[in-house]
Amino acid sequence: MAAAGGEGGGSGRSCFVLGASGETGRVLLRELLARQLFARVTLIGRRWLGLGEETGAAVEQVVVDFERLSEHAAAFRGHDVGFCCLGTTRAKAGVDGFIRVDRDYVAQAAELARAGGCKHFVLQSSRGANQRSRFLYLRVKGEVENLVQAVGFDRCTILRPAVLLCKRQESRPMEWIAQQFLGVVAWVFPTAYSIPVEMVARAMVARVLQPGKGKVEVLENGDIHKLGKAVPQQGT
Repeated sequence: MAAAGGEGGGSGRSCFVLGASGETGRVLLRELLARQLFARVTLIGRRWLGLGEETGAAVEQVVVDFERLSEHAAAFRGHDVGFCCLGTTRAKAGVDGFIRVDRDYVAQAAELARAGGCKHFVLQSSRGANQRSRFLYLRVKGEVENLVQAVGFDRCTILRPAVLLCKRQESRPMEWIAQQFLGVVAWVFPTAYSIPVEMVARAMVARVLQPGKGKVEVLENGDIHKLGKAVPQQGT
């Protein structure tokens, strides 16, 4: 896919990734480095990640305290694009912790990024996100979408993937069972209920490579599938 008219491939361009330790974030990092879209990629997180030497000097890591994120404004300065894959679960963090991570941390990071000069913010949300939802997860995702849009980026891309098909590093037994079932269903209805995490990462890349379609763009699961397929896999 050509970069003409898009944002990738520019000399000296910089991006940051929030949530690089998660499933989507790890794959996204591999995509960004393999395609050499940015001269500098900054990983912003709560802990240092063990990365291979193949990442090279292009990757910087900044460890921050998300409870005092305003004190780390410098980490968000000077980036052209921001990718956000940050998130946790209610089971892992509790109700308050989930809301804090998936809504409050993300919204504050977006504000700092905009103040630091970021033009394009790419947010991984969830299928069914709706601030009026009766379900906590979908309601919080809907709320953070609205908060990020309100920040006023030149471009804001929101992806709403369905159930992510991946091999998680952490154990989530019920999710594993659901993935096995949905993996079979995906052969018949590939865009209905699930999506490979690699497809989400490639769709994020696609939106950086392509010109914007309005100030805010929301991509549903089917759209993500199409975009992910449009970006050639590395090595093909």
